[in-house]
Amino acid sequence: MTSLLPPPGSEHLRSLSGTGHLGVEVVSGESAVTSVRASSPLKLLVPRSRGRSVWAYLSSLGGGLVAGDETRLSLHLGARTRCLVSTQASTKVYRNPAGRPCGHQLHALLGTDAVLVLAPDPVQAFAGSSYTQRQEFHLAPGSGLVLLDWLCSGRSARGERWAFTRFRSRNEIFLGPERLLVDSLLLDPADGPLAAPHRMGRFNCLALLLVVGEPLREAGARLLEDTAAQPVTRGAPLVASASPIHGGALLRLAGERLEDVGREVRRHLACLADLLGDDPWTRKW
Repeated sequence: MTSLLPPPGSEHLRSLSGTGHLGVEVVSGESAVTSVRASSPLKLLVPRSRGRSVWAYLSSLGGGLVAGDETRLSLHLGARTRCLVSTQASTKVYRNPAGRPCGHQLHALLGTDAVLVLAPDPVQAFAGSSYTQRQEFHLAPGSGLVLLDWLCSGRSARGERWAFTRFRSRNEIFLGPERLLVDSLLLDPADGPLAAPHRMGRFNCLALLLVVGEPLREAGARLLEDTAAQPVTRGAPLVASASPIHGGALLRLAGERLEDVGREVRRHLACLADLLGDDPWTRKW
């Protein structure tokens, strides 16, 4: 399998702009950061570098990505570690009239019994912007992954609804050599106006929430049961669909309001507080 990034620690990796790495291992019985680095425009903040879980937050100079910004992040979680990776705020993607490459790549390697919670704030693509994201996760036996990948329609308060030039996101999950899941989303006005009724319509936020792996089996089962019990109402401002996958569950959400989607996501993630040692969303969403 060819990784998206050079091996952590290589000279090539250190020379790239917008590149970061986070390594976590068990030290004296606790998860602890053993290596961390980032280069502009990517910033990597670690307010909780040791404890029941490590907490790290991604940020960037200027609060977003401009034309030509391409960030790359590698994560390496050793056996039995716990790690939360989030963002300081929404990832803003500024307009890109020249059509230069702009995007983010992530490559995560999880050791045996490790758990990664990747729960950033949503991507907010401005009018005229173009963004490509690719994330690849390699799980060892017994490890677990919570993945949140979501986006909003843009600056809707300014009349910018689904006005970006192109948005693409691809997530690949592997358990050893086996590919468990490939999820790819492409939104391109070339296929028809994004705000049209038969496309995004009244919705202003799309979200994907994946829960997979043995440490999270109960959380995945609850997600499926909870979604199945929700009534289906015509014209509802928030709609949800959950599907079982091997060792977990996949939830998709579409909402008229970003806030409604955020509350629903947080409700499903509330069970992670014990695993992480605290609720990281107390002051967010």
